[in-house]
Amino acid sequence: MEIDLAPINRCSKEHQKIYQEWFSFADSDGDGRLTGNDATKFFNMSNLPREDLKQVWAIADSKREGFLGYKEFITAMQLISLAQAGHTLTSDIINVGGDFENLQPPAMESLDARLAKKRKSKKESDQNGSPQLQSSTSANWFTSSKSAKKLNSVTSIMDGLKKLYVQKLKPLEVTYQFNDFVSPLLGNSDFDAKPMVMLLGQYSTGKTTFIKHLLGSSYPGAHIGPEPTTDRFVVVMNGPDERSVPGNTIAVQADMPFSGLTTFGTVFLSKFECSQMPHPLLEHITLVDTPGVLSGEKQRSQRSYDFTGVTSWFAAKCDLILLLFDPYKLDISDEFKRVISSLRGHDDKIRVVLNKADQVDTQQLMRVYGALMWSLGKVLNTPEVMRVYIGSFNDKPLNAATGPMGQELFEKEQDDLLTDLKNIPKRACDRRINEFVKRARAAKIHACIISHLKKEMPVMMGKAKAQQRLIDNIDIEFAKVQREHHLPAGDFPNVEHFREVLNLYNIDKFEKLKPKMIQSTDDMLGHDIPKLLKNFRNPYD
Repeated sequence: MEIDLAPINRCSKEHQKIYQEWFSFADSDGDGRLTGNDATKFFNMSNLPREDLKQVWAIADSKREGFLGYKEFITAMQLISLAQAGHTLTSDIINVGGDFENLQPPAMESLDARLAKKRKSKKESDQNGSPQLQSSTSANWFTSSKSAKKLNSVTSIMDGLKKLYVQKLKPLEVTYQFNDFVSPLLGNSDFDAKPMVMLLGQYSTGKTTFIKHLLGSSYPGAHIGPEPTTDRFVVVMNGPDERSVPGNTIAVQADMPFSGLTTFGTVFLSKFECSQMPHPLLEHITLVDTPGVLSGEKQRSQRSYDFTGVTSWFAAKCDLILLLFDPYKLDISDEFKRVISSLRGHDDKIRVVLNKADQVDTQQLMRVYGALMWSLGKVLNTPEVMRVYIGSFNDKPLNAATGPMGQELFEKEQDDLLTDLKNIPKRACDRRINEFVKRARAAKIHACIISHLKKEMPVMMGKAKAQQRLIDNIDIEFAKVQREHHLPAGDFPNVEHFREVLNLYNIDKFEKLKPKMIQSTDDMLGHDIPKLLKNFRNPYD
Protein backbone atom coordinates (compact mmCIF):
# COMPACT_ATOMS: atom_id res chain seq x y z
CA MET A 1 0.00 0.00 0.00
CA GLU A 2 1.60 3.22 -1.13
CA ILE A 3 0.42 6.73 -0.30
CA ASP A 4 1.43 9.37 -2.83
CA LEU A 5 0.84 12.74 -1.17
CA ALA A 6 2.09 15.01 -3.96
CA PRO A 7 1.60 13.36 -7.39
CA ILE A 8 1.45 16.66 -9.27
CA ASN A 9 4.82 17.78 -7.96
CA ARG A 10 6.84 15.72 -10.44
CA CYS A 11 8.80 17.63 -13.07
CA SER A 12 11.98 17.21 -15.10
CA LYS A 13 15.36 18.45 -13.89
CA GLU A 14 15.34 21.07 -16.63
CA HIS A 15 12.03 22.46 -15.41
CA GLN A 16 13.17 22.30 -11.79
CA LYS A 17 16.07 24.57 -12.69
CA ILE A 18 13.65 27.05 -14.30
CA TYR A 19 11.29 26.97 -11.34
CA GLN A 20 14.16 27.45 -8.89
CA GLU A 21 15.15 30.69 -10.63
CA TRP A 22 11.53 31.82 -10.72
CA PHE A 23 11.05 31.02 -7.06
CA SER A 24 14.19 32.96 -6.05
CA PHE A 25 12.95 35.92 -8.08
CA ALA A 26 9.45 35.86 -6.58
CA ASP A 27 10.68 35.37 -2.98
CA SER A 28 11.40 39.00 -2.06
CA ASP A 29 12.60 38.15 1.48
CA GLY A 30 14.83 35.31 0.36
CA ASP A 31 13.63 33.15 3.28
CA GLY A 32 12.32 30.26 1.18
CA ARG A 33 8.69 31.26 1.76
CA LEU A 34 6.46 32.85 -0.86
CA THR A 35 3.88 34.90 1.04
CA GLY A 36 0.52 36.00 -0.32
CA ASN A 37 1.78 39.45 -1.39
CA ASP A 38 4.74 38.02 -3.31
CA ALA A 39 2.58 35.33 -4.88
CA THR A 40 -0.07 37.74 -6.17
CA LYS A 41 2.59 39.91 -7.87
CA PHE A 42 4.19 36.88 -9.52
CA PHE A 43 1.00 34.96 -10.40
CA ASN A 44 -0.56 38.05 -12.04
CA MET A 45 2.04 37.73 -14.82
CA SER A 46 0.13 34.63 -15.96
CA ASN A 47 -2.86 36.83 -16.97
CA LEU A 48 -5.28 34.25 -15.57
CA PRO A 49 -8.62 35.36 -14.10
CA ARG A 50 -8.68 36.03 -10.36
CA GLU A 51 -10.96 33.03 -9.71
CA ASP A 52 -8.44 30.67 -11.33
CA LEU A 53 -5.55 32.12 -9.31
CA LYS A 54 -7.64 31.78 -6.14
CA GLN A 55 -8.03 28.09 -6.91
CA VAL A 56 -4.30 27.77 -7.69
CA TRP A 57 -3.40 29.11 -4.24
CA ALA A 58 -6.05 27.00 -2.48
CA ILE A 59 -4.74 23.76 -4.03
CA ALA A 60 -1.02 24.62 -3.74
CA ASP A 61 -1.36 25.73 -0.10
CA SER A 62 -3.35 22.62 0.81
CA LYS A 63 -1.85 22.63 4.32
CA ARG A 64 -3.17 26.18 4.87
CA GLU A 65 0.18 27.38 6.20
CA GLY A 66 -0.22 30.83 4.62
CA PHE A 67 2.85 30.56 2.35
CA LEU A 68 4.28 28.44 -0.47
CA GLY A 69 7.59 26.61 -0.19
CA TYR A 70 9.57 25.58 -3.26
CA LYS A 71 7.62 22.32 -3.76
CA GLU A 72 4.28 24.07 -3.37
CA PHE A 73 5.48 26.75 -5.79
CA ILE A 74 6.14 24.05 -8.43
CA THR A 75 2.62 22.73 -7.87
CA ALA A 76 1.25 26.27 -8.36
CA MET A 77 3.21 26.70 -11.60
CA GLN A 78 1.93 23.36 -12.93
CA LEU A 79 -1.64 24.35 -12.04
CA ILE A 80 -1.22 27.69 -13.82
CA SER A 81 0.10 25.85 -16.87
CA LEU A 82 -2.92 23.53 -16.84
CA ALA A 83 -5.29 26.49 -16.47
CA GLN A 84 -3.65 28.28 -19.41
CA ALA A 85 -4.20 25.11 -21.46
CA GLY A 86 -7.92 25.29 -20.71
CA HIS A 87 -8.21 22.72 -17.92
CA THR A 88 -10.68 23.35 -15.10
CA LEU A 89 -8.91 23.50 -11.74
CA THR A 90 -10.48 21.43 -9.00
CA SER A 91 -9.12 19.98 -5.76
CA ASP A 92 -9.24 16.51 -7.39
CA ILE A 93 -6.87 17.46 -10.18
CA ILE A 94 -3.79 16.39 -8.18
CA ASN A 95 -5.20 12.86 -7.93
CA VAL A 96 -6.10 12.51 -11.61
CA GLY A 97 -2.54 11.79 -12.68
CA GLY A 98 -0.98 12.75 -16.03
CA ASP A 99 2.34 13.51 -17.64
CA PHE A 100 3.33 16.28 -15.21
CA GLU A 101 7.02 15.59 -15.75
CA ASN A 102 6.80 16.89 -19.31
CA LEU A 103 4.25 19.63 -18.58
CA GLN A 104 5.73 22.85 -19.92
CA PRO A 105 6.22 25.86 -17.58
CA PRO A 106 3.44 28.45 -17.87
CA ALA A 107 3.70 31.60 -19.95
CA MET A 108 4.51 34.52 -17.63
CA GLU A 109 4.28 37.97 -19.23
CA SER A 110 7.48 40.10 -19.09
CA LEU A 111 9.14 37.60 -16.72
CA ASP A 112 12.07 36.87 -19.07
CA ALA A 113 12.92 40.57 -19.30
CA ARG A 114 12.83 40.97 -15.50
CA LEU A 115 15.01 37.91 -14.99
CA ALA A 116 17.51 39.16 -17.58
CA LYS A 117 17.66 42.51 -15.77
CA LYS A 118 18.26 40.76 -12.46
CA ARG A 119 21.04 38.56 -13.93
CA LYS A 120 22.72 41.64 -15.40
CA SER A 121 22.53 43.50 -12.07
CA LYS A 122 23.98 40.50 -10.24
CA LYS A 123 26.81 40.16 -12.76
CA GLU A 124 27.73 43.83 -12.39
CA SER A 125 27.69 43.61 -8.60
CA ASP A 126 29.93 40.52 -8.73
CA GLN A 127 32.42 42.36 -10.96
CA ASN A 128 32.49 45.30 -8.54
CA GLY A 129 33.61 43.07 -5.69
CA SER A 130 30.32 42.76 -3.85
CA PRO A 131 30.82 39.10 -2.95
CA GLN A 132 33.25 40.07 -0.19
CA LEU A 133 30.77 42.59 1.15
CA GLN A 134 28.00 40.01 0.96
CA SER A 135 30.15 37.53 2.84
CA SER A 136 30.81 40.09 5.54
CA THR A 137 27.11 40.88 5.76
CA SER A 138 26.16 37.23 6.08
CA ALA A 139 28.76 36.79 8.80
CA ASN A 140 26.98 39.48 10.86
CA TRP A 141 23.49 38.38 9.83
CA PHE A 142 22.51 37.24 13.31
CA THR A 143 23.88 40.28 15.11
CA SER A 144 22.73 43.30 13.11
CA SER A 145 19.51 45.09 14.06
CA LYS A 146 18.17 44.57 10.56
CA SER A 147 18.76 40.85 10.88
CA ALA A 148 17.04 40.76 14.26
CA LYS A 149 14.02 42.38 12.63
CA LYS A 150 14.09 39.76 9.88
CA LEU A 151 14.33 36.95 12.42
CA ASN A 152 11.29 38.29 14.25
CA SER A 153 9.23 38.81 11.08
CA VAL A 154 6.14 36.66 10.74
CA THR A 155 5.90 34.89 7.38
CA SER A 156 3.57 32.03 8.29
CA ILE A 157 0.81 31.06 10.70
CA MET A 158 3.28 28.92 12.68
CA ASP A 159 5.64 31.91 13.05
CA GLY A 160 2.72 33.94 14.36
CA LEU A 161 1.76 31.27 16.90
CA LYS A 162 5.37 31.01 18.10
CA LYS A 163 5.50 34.77 18.60
CA LEU A 164 2.15 34.84 20.45
CA TYR A 165 3.25 31.96 22.66
CA VAL A 166 6.53 33.58 23.68
CA GLN A 167 5.06 37.05 24.21
CA LYS A 168 1.67 36.30 25.77
CA LEU A 169 1.02 32.69 26.74
CA LYS A 170 4.38 31.46 28.03
CA PRO A 171 4.66 34.18 30.74
CA LEU A 172 1.27 33.07 32.10
CA GLU A 173 2.32 29.41 32.08
CA VAL A 174 5.60 30.11 33.87
CA THR A 175 3.98 32.35 36.51
CA TYR A 176 1.38 29.75 37.50
CA GLN A 177 3.54 26.62 36.94
CA PHE A 178 1.33 25.27 34.17
CA ASN A 179 4.23 23.10 32.97
CA ASP A 180 4.28 21.14 36.24
CA PHE A 181 0.52 20.54 36.47
CA VAL A 182 -0.62 20.14 32.86
CA SER A 183 1.93 20.18 30.05
CA PRO A 184 5.64 21.05 29.58
CA LEU A 185 6.54 24.40 28.04
CA LEU A 186 6.61 24.46 24.24
CA GLY A 187 9.67 24.93 22.05
CA ASN A 188 10.13 25.66 18.33
CA SER A 189 10.19 21.94 17.55
CA ASP A 190 6.67 21.53 18.95
CA PHE A 191 5.35 23.98 16.35
CA ASP A 192 7.50 22.74 13.44
CA ALA A 193 7.13 18.97 13.96
CA LYS A 194 5.47 16.83 11.31
CA PRO A 195 1.97 15.58 12.12
CA MET A 196 1.96 12.30 14.08
CA VAL A 197 -0.20 9.18 13.99
CA MET A 198 -0.24 6.94 17.09
CA LEU A 199 -1.33 3.30 17.07
CA LEU A 200 -2.78 1.84 20.28
CA GLY A 201 -4.14 -1.62 20.99
CA GLN A 202 -3.68 -4.83 22.89
CA TYR A 203 -0.78 -7.09 21.96
CA SER A 204 -0.93 -8.95 18.62
CA THR A 205 -3.67 -6.77 17.10
CA GLY A 206 -1.33 -5.89 14.23
CA LYS A 207 0.01 -2.42 15.10
CA THR A 208 3.57 -3.02 13.84
CA THR A 209 2.25 -4.99 10.84
CA PHE A 210 -0.07 -2.07 10.02
CA ILE A 211 2.92 0.31 9.92
CA LYS A 212 4.85 -2.18 7.75
CA HIS A 213 1.81 -2.33 5.45
CA LEU A 214 1.74 1.48 5.14
CA LEU A 215 5.47 1.79 4.46
CA GLY A 216 5.74 -1.27 2.24
CA SER A 217 8.70 -2.44 4.31
CA SER A 218 9.73 -3.06 7.90
CA TYR A 219 11.23 -0.21 9.93
CA PRO A 220 14.57 -0.61 11.80
CA GLY A 221 14.07 -2.47 15.09
CA ALA A 222 10.58 -3.76 14.27
CA HIS A 223 9.53 -7.14 15.69
CA ILE A 224 6.36 -8.98 14.69
CA GLY A 225 4.91 -12.05 16.41
CA PRO A 226 1.84 -13.47 18.21
CA GLU A 227 3.34 -12.66 21.62
CA PRO A 228 3.90 -9.08 23.01
CA THR A 229 6.87 -8.24 20.76
CA THR A 230 6.93 -4.41 20.84
CA ASP A 231 7.99 -3.59 24.41
CA ARG A 232 8.73 0.07 23.83
CA PHE A 233 7.38 3.27 22.30
CA VAL A 234 8.91 3.62 18.83
CA VAL A 235 8.67 6.83 16.81
CA VAL A 236 9.11 6.04 13.11
CA MET A 237 10.46 9.16 11.36
CA ASN A 238 12.02 10.16 8.07
CA GLY A 239 15.82 10.17 7.98
CA PRO A 240 18.76 9.97 5.53
CA ASP A 241 19.51 6.32 6.42
CA GLU A 242 18.07 3.41 8.38
CA ARG A 243 19.00 3.50 12.06
CA SER A 244 17.59 3.36 15.59
CA VAL A 245 18.30 6.19 18.03
CA PRO A 246 17.97 5.66 21.83
CA GLY A 247 15.28 7.58 23.71
CA ASN A 248 17.70 9.50 25.95
CA THR A 249 19.43 10.88 22.85
CA ILE A 250 16.19 11.90 21.10
CA ALA A 251 14.70 13.57 24.20
CA VAL A 252 17.57 16.09 24.51
CA GLN A 253 17.68 17.13 20.83
CA ALA A 254 16.31 20.64 20.41
CA ASP A 255 15.04 19.97 16.88
CA MET A 256 12.90 17.03 18.07
CA PRO A 257 9.48 17.54 19.76
CA PHE A 258 10.14 14.96 22.50
CA SER A 259 11.86 16.96 25.24
CA GLY A 260 8.68 16.80 27.35
CA LEU A 261 9.13 13.03 27.73
CA THR A 262 12.04 13.63 30.12
CA THR A 263 9.43 14.20 32.85
CA PHE A 264 8.66 10.45 32.77
CA GLY A 265 12.20 9.60 33.87
CA THR A 266 15.14 7.55 32.67
CA VAL A 267 13.27 4.26 33.11
CA PHE A 268 10.75 5.29 30.46
CA LEU A 269 13.40 6.75 28.14
CA SER A 270 15.10 3.34 28.13
CA LYS A 271 11.80 2.02 26.72
CA PHE A 272 11.61 4.73 24.05
CA GLU A 273 13.46 4.94 20.75
CA CYS A 274 13.35 6.63 17.37
CA SER A 275 13.52 4.58 14.18
CA GLN A 276 14.63 6.58 11.15
CA MET A 277 14.44 5.57 7.50
CA PRO A 278 14.08 7.34 4.14
CA HIS A 279 10.49 7.05 2.90
CA PRO A 280 8.15 9.39 0.94
CA LEU A 281 5.29 8.92 3.45
CA LEU A 282 7.53 9.76 6.42
CA GLU A 283 8.40 13.09 4.76
CA HIS A 284 4.86 14.15 5.61
CA ILE A 285 3.86 12.26 8.76
CA THR A 286 5.50 10.50 11.74
CA LEU A 287 4.19 7.16 13.04
CA VAL A 288 4.20 6.14 16.72
CA ASP A 289 4.22 2.40 17.49
CA THR A 290 3.32 1.51 21.09
CA PRO A 291 3.67 -1.52 23.37
CA GLY A 292 0.69 -3.86 23.42
CA VAL A 293 -1.77 -3.04 26.19
CA LEU A 294 -1.97 -5.94 28.67
CA SER A 295 -4.71 -7.01 31.08
CA GLY A 296 -4.87 -7.45 34.83
CA GLU A 297 -3.46 -5.51 37.77
CA LYS A 298 -0.35 -7.72 37.84
CA GLN A 299 0.75 -6.46 34.42
CA ARG A 300 0.00 -2.89 35.48
CA SER A 301 2.25 -3.20 38.53
CA GLN A 302 5.04 -4.59 36.34
CA ARG A 303 5.13 -1.38 34.29
CA SER A 304 8.16 0.54 35.50
CA TYR A 305 6.84 3.87 34.16
CA ASP A 306 3.54 5.74 33.84
CA PHE A 307 2.19 4.03 30.70
CA THR A 308 -1.13 5.89 30.77
CA GLY A 309 0.65 9.23 31.29
CA VAL A 310 2.92 8.62 28.29
CA THR A 311 0.01 7.71 26.00
CA SER A 312 -1.81 10.84 27.18
CA TRP A 313 1.27 12.95 26.37
CA PHE A 314 1.51 11.49 22.87
CA ALA A 315 -2.27 11.88 22.38
CA ALA A 316 -1.93 15.64 22.91
CA LYS A 317 0.84 15.81 20.29
CA CYS A 318 -0.73 13.47 17.72
CA ASP A 319 -3.04 14.41 14.86
CA LEU A 320 -4.65 10.97 14.60
CA ILE A 321 -5.01 8.08 17.09
CA LEU A 322 -5.78 4.61 15.75
CA LEU A 323 -7.24 2.08 18.23
CA LEU A 324 -6.63 -1.40 16.82
CA PHE A 325 -8.73 -4.48 17.64
CA ASP A 326 -9.00 -7.91 16.09
CA PRO A 327 -12.01 -10.30 16.09
CA TYR A 328 -10.51 -12.41 18.86
CA LYS A 329 -9.46 -9.50 21.15
CA LEU A 330 -12.60 -7.43 21.62
CA ASP A 331 -12.41 -7.38 25.41
CA ILE A 332 -11.19 -4.06 26.78
CA SER A 333 -8.83 -4.72 29.70
CA ASP A 334 -8.48 -2.56 32.81
CA GLU A 335 -5.30 -0.97 31.50
CA PHE A 336 -6.87 -0.36 28.08
CA LYS A 337 -9.82 1.36 29.81
CA ARG A 338 -7.39 3.67 31.61
CA VAL A 339 -5.56 4.37 28.35
CA ILE A 340 -8.78 5.18 26.48
CA SER A 341 -9.93 7.38 29.39
CA SER A 342 -6.63 9.26 29.18
CA LEU A 343 -7.58 10.25 25.63
CA ARG A 344 -10.33 12.49 27.04
CA GLY A 345 -10.42 15.76 25.14
CA HIS A 346 -9.00 14.19 21.97
CA ASP A 347 -12.13 12.36 20.79
CA ASP A 348 -11.99 14.03 17.37
CA LYS A 349 -8.62 12.39 16.71
CA ILE A 350 -9.66 8.81 17.50
CA ARG A 351 -10.38 6.23 14.79
CA VAL A 352 -11.04 2.54 15.45
CA VAL A 353 -9.61 -0.18 13.20
CA LEU A 354 -11.05 -3.71 13.31
CA ASN A 355 -8.01 -5.49 11.92
CA LYS A 356 -7.66 -9.13 10.75
CA ALA A 357 -11.36 -9.08 9.90
CA ASP A 358 -10.85 -11.68 7.14
CA GLN A 359 -10.34 -14.35 9.83
CA VAL A 360 -14.11 -14.61 10.30
CA ASP A 361 -16.94 -15.08 7.81
CA THR A 362 -19.53 -12.43 6.96
CA GLN A 363 -22.08 -13.49 9.59
CA GLN A 364 -19.47 -13.62 12.34
CA LEU A 365 -18.08 -10.25 11.23
CA MET A 366 -21.52 -8.67 11.71
CA ARG A 367 -21.69 -10.02 15.27
CA VAL A 368 -18.07 -9.01 16.01
CA TYR A 369 -18.76 -5.46 14.80
CA GLY A 370 -21.80 -5.18 17.06
CA ALA A 371 -19.88 -6.52 20.06
CA LEU A 372 -17.04 -4.04 19.43
CA MET A 373 -19.40 -1.06 19.27
CA TRP A 374 -21.08 -2.20 22.50
CA SER A 375 -17.70 -2.49 24.31
CA LEU A 376 -16.52 0.91 23.06
CA GLY A 377 -19.80 2.56 24.02
CA LYS A 378 -19.35 1.46 27.64
CA VAL A 379 -15.78 2.78 27.84
CA LEU A 380 -16.00 5.99 25.81
CA ASN A 381 -19.29 7.06 27.41
CA THR A 382 -20.22 9.26 24.45
CA PRO A 383 -23.49 9.47 22.45
CA GLU A 384 -21.60 9.84 19.15
CA VAL A 385 -20.87 6.70 17.10
CA MET A 386 -17.12 6.11 16.71
CA ARG A 387 -15.78 5.68 13.15
CA VAL A 388 -14.67 2.06 12.69
CA TYR A 389 -12.57 0.87 9.72
CA ILE A 390 -12.90 -2.83 8.89
CA GLY A 391 -10.15 -4.68 7.03
CA SER A 392 -7.07 -6.82 7.09
CA PHE A 393 -4.10 -4.48 6.99
CA ASN A 394 -1.22 -6.75 6.07
CA ASP A 395 0.52 -7.99 2.93
CA LYS A 396 -1.17 -11.40 2.85
CA PRO A 397 -4.04 -12.20 0.41
CA LEU A 398 -7.50 -11.99 1.95
CA ASN A 399 -8.94 -15.16 3.45
CA ALA A 400 -11.40 -16.82 1.04
CA ALA A 401 -13.94 -17.12 3.86
CA THR A 402 -14.80 -13.44 3.50
CA GLY A 403 -16.26 -14.00 0.04
CA PRO A 404 -16.54 -11.40 -2.76
CA MET A 405 -18.74 -9.09 -0.65
CA GLY A 406 -16.15 -9.03 2.13
CA GLN A 407 -13.33 -8.31 -0.29
CA GLU A 408 -15.19 -5.36 -1.80
CA LEU A 409 -15.98 -4.06 1.71
CA PHE A 410 -12.35 -4.32 2.83
CA GLU A 411 -11.11 -2.48 -0.26
CA LYS A 412 -13.56 0.39 0.30
CA GLU A 413 -12.68 0.59 3.99
CA GLN A 414 -8.96 0.60 3.18
CA ASP A 415 -9.48 3.45 0.69
CA ASP A 416 -11.40 5.44 3.31
CA LEU A 417 -8.61 4.96 5.86
CA LEU A 418 -5.97 5.96 3.30
CA THR A 419 -7.96 9.11 2.52
CA ASP A 420 -8.00 9.92 6.24
CA LEU A 421 -4.22 9.47 6.39
CA LYS A 422 -3.67 11.54 3.23
CA ASN A 423 -5.63 14.42 4.73
CA ILE A 424 -3.50 14.56 7.89
CA PRO A 425 -0.81 16.91 6.44
CA LYS A 426 -3.56 19.12 4.96
CA ARG A 427 -5.22 19.47 8.37
CA ALA A 428 -1.96 19.78 10.34
CA CYS A 429 -1.93 23.59 10.48
CA ASP A 430 -5.60 23.75 11.52
CA ARG A 431 -4.85 21.12 14.17
CA ARG A 432 -1.93 23.14 15.54
CA ILE A 433 -4.16 26.22 15.83
CA ASN A 434 -6.86 24.15 17.53
CA GLU A 435 -4.39 22.67 20.05
CA PHE A 436 -2.88 26.11 20.71
CA VAL A 437 -6.30 27.60 21.48
CA LYS A 438 -7.13 24.63 23.76
CA ARG A 439 -3.81 25.10 25.56
CA ALA A 440 -4.41 28.84 26.02
CA ARG A 441 -7.84 28.21 27.55
CA ALA A 442 -6.43 25.49 29.80
CA ALA A 443 -3.62 27.83 30.94
CA LYS A 444 -6.12 30.58 31.74
CA ILE A 445 -8.28 28.21 33.81
CA HIS A 446 -5.16 26.89 35.55
CA ALA A 447 -4.10 30.43 36.46
CA CYS A 448 -7.55 31.14 37.89
CA ILE A 449 -7.44 27.94 39.98
CA ILE A 450 -3.93 28.58 41.33
CA SER A 451 -4.65 32.20 42.24
CA HIS A 452 -7.96 31.18 43.88
CA LEU A 453 -6.17 28.61 46.06
CA LYS A 454 -3.62 31.25 47.03
CA LYS A 455 -6.42 33.64 48.00
CA GLU A 456 -8.06 30.97 50.21
CA MET A 457 -4.91 30.56 52.33
CA PRO A 458 -4.75 32.35 55.72
CA VAL A 459 -2.25 35.18 56.16
CA MET A 460 -0.69 34.04 59.43
CA MET A 461 -1.82 30.92 61.34
CA GLY A 462 -3.15 27.48 60.33
CA LYS A 463 -1.63 27.30 56.87
CA ALA A 464 -1.00 23.53 56.95
CA LYS A 465 -4.62 22.74 57.91
CA ALA A 466 -5.96 25.18 55.33
CA GLN A 467 -3.84 23.62 52.59
CA GLN A 468 -5.03 20.10 53.45
CA ARG A 469 -8.64 21.27 53.50
CA LEU A 470 -8.24 22.83 50.03
CA ILE A 471 -6.63 19.68 48.65
CA ASP A 472 -9.32 17.41 50.10
CA ASN A 473 -12.11 19.63 48.71
CA ILE A 474 -10.46 20.56 45.41
CA ASP A 475 -13.63 19.67 43.45
CA ILE A 476 -15.58 22.22 45.51
CA GLU A 477 -12.89 24.84 44.85
CA PHE A 478 -13.12 24.08 41.12
CA ALA A 479 -16.85 24.81 41.28
CA LYS A 480 -16.17 28.15 43.03
CA VAL A 481 -13.64 29.17 40.34
CA GLN A 482 -16.09 28.16 37.62
CA ARG A 483 -18.85 30.36 39.05
CA GLU A 484 -16.57 33.29 39.81
CA HIS A 485 -15.00 33.51 36.35
CA HIS A 486 -17.91 32.05 34.31
CA LEU A 487 -15.76 29.24 32.88
CA PRO A 488 -17.03 26.04 31.18
CA ALA A 489 -16.94 23.02 33.51
CA GLY A 490 -15.75 20.70 30.72
CA ASP A 491 -12.47 22.62 30.36
CA PHE A 492 -11.34 22.04 33.95
CA PRO A 493 -8.51 19.55 34.62
CA ASN A 494 -8.96 16.06 36.04
CA VAL A 495 -9.66 16.41 39.78
CA GLU A 496 -7.63 13.41 40.95
CA HIS A 497 -4.58 14.26 38.85
CA PHE A 498 -4.64 17.89 39.98
CA ARG A 499 -4.96 16.84 43.62
CA GLU A 500 -2.04 14.42 43.25
CA VAL A 501 0.27 17.11 41.84
CA LEU A 502 -0.96 19.76 44.30
CA ASN A 503 0.19 17.60 47.23
CA LEU A 504 3.78 18.31 46.17
CA TYR A 505 3.46 22.11 46.44
CA ASN A 506 3.15 24.80 49.08
CA ILE A 507 -0.01 26.69 48.10
CA ASP A 508 1.08 29.74 50.07
CA LYS A 509 3.97 30.21 47.61
CA PHE A 510 1.66 30.48 44.59
CA GLU A 511 1.15 33.79 42.77
CA LYS A 512 -1.90 35.99 43.18
CA LEU A 513 -4.15 36.64 40.20
CA LYS A 514 -2.63 39.05 37.68
CA PRO A 515 -5.52 40.53 35.67
CA LYS A 516 -3.19 41.95 32.98
CA MET A 517 -1.93 38.45 32.13
CA ILE A 518 -5.47 37.08 31.95
CA GLN A 519 -6.54 40.01 29.79
CA SER A 520 -3.53 39.49 27.51
CA THR A 521 -4.57 35.85 26.99
CA ASP A 522 -8.17 36.89 26.27
CA ASP A 523 -6.92 39.47 23.75
CA MET A 524 -4.78 36.82 22.08
CA LEU A 525 -7.76 34.45 21.73
CA GLY A 526 -10.27 37.11 20.72
CA HIS A 527 -8.14 39.38 18.55
CA ASP A 528 -4.57 38.29 17.78
CA ILE A 529 -5.25 34.74 16.53
CA PRO A 530 -8.22 35.75 14.29
CA LYS A 531 -6.08 38.58 12.88
CA LEU A 532 -3.20 36.17 12.23
CA LEU A 533 -5.50 33.78 10.35
CA LYS A 534 -6.93 36.66 8.35
CA ASN A 535 -3.44 37.84 7.33
CA PHE A 536 -2.52 34.41 5.99
CA ARG A 537 -5.74 33.38 4.32
CA ASN A 538 -6.01 32.95 0.53
CA PRO A 539 -4.71 36.28 -0.90
CA TYR A 540 -7.43 36.18 -3.58
CA ASP A 541 -10.33 36.04 -1.09
